[in-house]
Amino acid sequence: MALRITNTLSRQKEEFVPVDPAHIRFYVCGPTVYDYAHIGNARPVVVFDVLYRLLKLLYPRVTYVRNITDVDDKIIDASQKSGDEIGDITTRFADIFRTDMSALNALAPDVEPRATDHIAEMLAMIECLLASEHAYEAEGHVLFSIAAMEDYGKLSGHSRDELVAGSRVEVAPYKKDPADFVLWKPSSDDQPGWDSPWGRGRPGWHLECSAMSAKHLGETFDIHGGGQDLIFPHHENEIAQSVCSHGGAPFVKYWMHNGYLTVDGEKMSKSLGNFHTVHDLLDRTPGEAIRLSLLAAHYRQPLDFSLRALDEAKNALDRFYTALRAAAGTEAEDMAAPAVQAALEDDLNTPRALAELHGLASELNKNPGDGAIKGALLAGGAMLGLLQQDPEEWFKQGAGDVDEAEIEALIQKRVEARAAKDFAESDRIRDELAAAGIVLEDGAGGTTWKRG
Repeated sequence: MALRITNTLSRQKEEFVPVDPAHIRFYVCGPTVYDYAHIGNARPVVVFDVLYRLLKLLYPRVTYVRNITDVDDKIIDASQKSGDEIGDITTRFADIFRTDMSALNALAPDVEPRATDHIAEMLAMIECLLASEHAYEAEGHVLFSIAAMEDYGKLSGHSRDELVAGSRVEVAPYKKDPADFVLWKPSSDDQPGWDSPWGRGRPGWHLECSAMSAKHLGETFDIHGGGQDLIFPHHENEIAQSVCSHGGAPFVKYWMHNGYLTVDGEKMSKSLGNFHTVHDLLDRTPGEAIRLSLLAAHYRQPLDFSLRALDEAKNALDRFYTALRAAAGTEAEDMAAPAVQAALEDDLNTPRALAELHGLASELNKNPGDGAIKGALLAGGAMLGLLQQDPEEWFKQGAGDVDEAEIEALIQKRVEARAAKDFAESDRIRDELAAAGIVLEDGAGGTTWKRG
């Protein structure tokens, strides 16, 4: 089955036909690093990590670029409020972001460009837009003129008037049109800035991604991904400035956008008390459970996140790892999962892929000695970025400060107590371990333990 993805640009599910089958290139908008990433920020990271894994399985070479936005008004505001240097803030939160996303089993991108390392490319792009009269200078600003691009708005599918009416455009007297957007703006002495032909200033946010994607992927590349909230104005403006600065060359063949995330049926908000950062959630539950909860709905659909759903995801992983634990002595064969792969090739249908994974786990529970089933379960899990741990490590993580040797010693004492029919002592040991968050499981092969 050929890979098919829903292209936001055409509003249809299309067969994926690469620009160059020997080298797939795709770009995903990364974080603005001024605070901890919340669960909504994590959804596109996990979604496009699954796409990355699938593309690497299907094609000989894949280049995945995900940027770091380290110059932005939100970062400036955070610096002014905290008194910390901008460079310290961006370095700190970029490192935390990488660590948190790694805990969700997200692979690192092949290239992770920082906006501040690409100022020269941004200046060159602005000069091209000015030369082609797609941009103009006004009071220290350089702005893109949307009137100079006939099909502006084709990604979002709205007319110019609809776009302006439905968005928060900055009204400014120096704009020829309210919908014109900033490519370069002046910086005050206490703001980060770079010298330019138009004075000391800094780039507009939209320009950053256009310059970085062009440098690392070329003028035309295969896939651009991000959240649905970025379709307008960010991605619409990326198309405008990229196409017009590259002489009309196509920018991106396929646009992919994940749906919105809500929490307990409401928009996530600190004022509502339903704001969850990945950093905090990792103190509560394993990262793999967070990942599974984000894959439960199809990426294009809305996802309602809740702590209850997170617990359900953790319980589902317990069932997967229980099957793998029972088959610990079985060597995995083939390491292919065609049904899971077929589901993912159908526009990243992760709910169907997870259903196939559950089916494989059920079969493995019935046939723990079947290496082909075990191999398929592990291969399917790898495509989804799941089942990456040894089962014993999975069950024993989060056991707190309890010493494993001490646990094993207590289990041995319990075995001896049961053999001596001292059931009171056996129950006492079980209860002692339960109080420490350790659950014992008695089976034909002996007693195993896991964290509760």
